[in-house]
Amino acid sequence: MILALIVFFLILTAVIIFAFPQFSPIPYYPSNMKDKAMILKGLNISNDQTIIDLGAGDGVVIFEAAYEALKKHKNTHFIALDINPILIGIMWIKWLFHPNRNNIKIVWGDMFKINFRYLTTNYQLPACRQARPTTFYLYISPWLIEKAVSHVNSQFPKARFVSYFYPIKSTKKSEKVFHGVHSLYTY
Repeated sequence: MILALIVFFLILTAVIIFAFPQFSPIPYYPSNMKDKAMILKGLNISNDQTIIDLGAGDGVVIFEAAYEALKKHKNTHFIALDINPILIGIMWIKWLFHPNRNNIKIVWGDMFKINFRYLTTNYQLPACRQARPTTFYLYISPWLIEKAVSHVNSQFPKARFVSYFYPIKSTKKSEKVFHGVHSLYTY
C-alpha cells in the first residue's frame, strides 16, 4: 500500500511538472533523431567552441553532439540548460555514462533569467572562456523564441543560433535553412 502511494505521488508530481506552465513554460518535445545528421551539421562542431542547448529536454542533442565531438577529437564544450527537474534528472543519468562527460555540464535554470556570461566563463568547464565561439541551440515554442534570442543577444551580441523547427524572425537576414523531417535554421 505504501509503495502504491509513493508511485501515485511520483506520477502525480511528474504530471504537474509537465502540465503546468508555471513549472515549465515550454512543452517538452524531443528533437527528431531522424534529423540528427542535419542538426550536427548545423551546429558546425569545432575546436574551442561552446554549444549551449536552451531547453535541452532529455539532452538528446547535447549528448549526440558531445559524442560526435569526441569521435572527431574536438575540444568542444557543451552546456545543457533546462528548467524541468525531471528532465534534468534524466540528463544527469545520461551524463554519468557518457564517454565525453568531462566536456558536458547540466544546468537547472531558467533560460530567460540566467547569466550566460557567468555560465560560460565560470562554470568549471576546463579552458572554457567567453572568448570561445558560442552557439545556442533552440527547439522551443515559437511564441518564446524571440524572448530567448533577445536575452542571449543582450549578453552575446555575436552569438550563433541554430533553431530546430522554428525560424527566428528577428535574425532572418543571415538565415541558412536545412531541410530534413523538420527544418533547421542557422544564423
